[in-house]
Amino acid sequence: MYFVALATDYDGTLAEDGIVAPSTLSALRSLKESGRKAILVTGRELPDLRAVFAEIGCFDLVVAENGALLYDPSTGEEVAIGAEPPSVFVERLRERQVPISVGRSIVATWVPHEGTVLDVVRELGLELQIIFNKDAVMVLPPGVNKATGLAAALTRLQLSPLNVVGIGDAENDHAFLQASGCAVAVANALPMVKADAEIVTQGARGAGVAELIGRLIEDDLTGVTRRTRRQGVELGLALDGTAEMTQPQDSLLIAGSSGGGKSTVARGLIERIAAAGFQFCVIDPDGDYAGLESAVTVGDVKGPPPLSQVMELVEQPDQNLVVDLTGVELADRPGFFAELMPKLSELRTRTARPHWLLIDEAHHMLPPVLGSASVTLPREFFGTILVSVRPDHIARPALAAVTRLITVGADAASTMRSFFERLETQVPELEERPLAHGEALLWDHETRAVRRLCTIRPRTRAALEGERMIDPTRPDAGDKLNTAKTAAPAVPPRHSPAR
Repeated sequence: MYFVALATDYDGTLAEDGIVAPSTLSALRSLKESGRKAILVTGRELPDLRAVFAEIGCFDLVVAENGALLYDPSTGEEVAIGAEPPSVFVERLRERQVPISVGRSIVATWVPHEGTVLDVVRELGLELQIIFNKDAVMVLPPGVNKATGLAAALTRLQLSPLNVVGIGDAENDHAFLQASGCAVAVANALPMVKADAEIVTQGARGAGVAELIGRLIEDDLTGVTRRTRRQGVELGLALDGTAEMTQPQDSLLIAGSSGGGKSTVARGLIERIAAAGFQFCVIDPDGDYAGLESAVTVGDVKGPPPLSQVMELVEQPDQNLVVDLTGVELADRPGFFAELMPKLSELRTRTARPHWLLIDEAHHMLPPVLGSASVTLPREFFGTILVSVRPDHIARPALAAVTRLITVGADAASTMRSFFERLETQVPELEERPLAHGEALLWDHETRAVRRLCTIRPRTRAALEGERMIDPTRPDAGDKLNTAKTAAPAVPPRHSPAR
């Protein structure tokens, strides 16, 4: 399960004329039974919402007042996100006979009073923002909107916005829909909301929400995820210059002889994963990824990384992590991995995080004969990047889950052939012509075709130094070349899709 939460607007989306239909409530209950979270994101003030929506307890959290107030129905706790409205502003509006309602942070009125509201803001020299919701006019502190309110709710739930589906209908929904991992508009939504949505439901209002919930439960929006710009990470460039993309539902294998550039390809990919806002965790047996600018490294040559510290850090959605195993004896590394992997799998089941798990020297963690280590393999090996010398050195169940295979180096074709031979499947047609500088071979499980890929080199200085010198006294030195590699010139990257 990748989309672990639904965030929905109330008026015009969940409700019609303030009322939620029984069929929509039933769909919400099914959503909760599937293990997903439900978040209500509304412009309404909390007392008003409670008065019209007795079933507010269906939601794990409520973002009210257009992002200015966070409410927990299970405990009754209210947390103000925005400041109180200035009393002088409220008094002046009443003096000018503007019909208003005043919440913890919001001051609301209706069209055509927006002109008077703007005049008063100017007269008093206040720093306030005016937000429209069809005929409703909302005045809020600067920087407060449904997106900031949703962010506060997700922080409390320890979820990433990339794993949230947002659904709405009006102008004030635009911010939180664009902050979600997948934006959905109900059939009755304004044209500008529909234009920016990945999905437009056939049903209007609550029927559209129920329709979306049904699709989430049925297939987790798998097909949509592969099309949305928010979920894509660039693997490289095809020879015609088009971008080759991957998503967290994929499982990648990057393979090739040491010195062939597989670590450079992996580092470049991790760099783009971080830039796109995904959380990653690197299992690093040799300390090759220590010091990544976008991550915290736990463990070093002096000692193994404490599992409790690893899990404490990775529980935070915005914290990337490198688990350095250089302080763990070579023979003990599969055991450490076997202890760590179930904990990461449980976290991924609850939160779909970390979005990407990179396992370097995967043949050490997942050897051909797994033995008791087989229990560490999750049933769905999604969002995984395996890096190894040769595919046939990796456990077959892990290879069977691979959806994208990238091979590099002078023996790229032979390396790719070993993948299919290990799985005992038909070897696709492989071009034996040597790869040009910066090229790799890419196999995709959907097309079953092999094509050439121009890899995108990492931008960080440390990564551009290439694969580091290997100490011949190290027990795993046979897996690598005992020479340093000078990185190839960078292939100019395309801009990553905006999230």
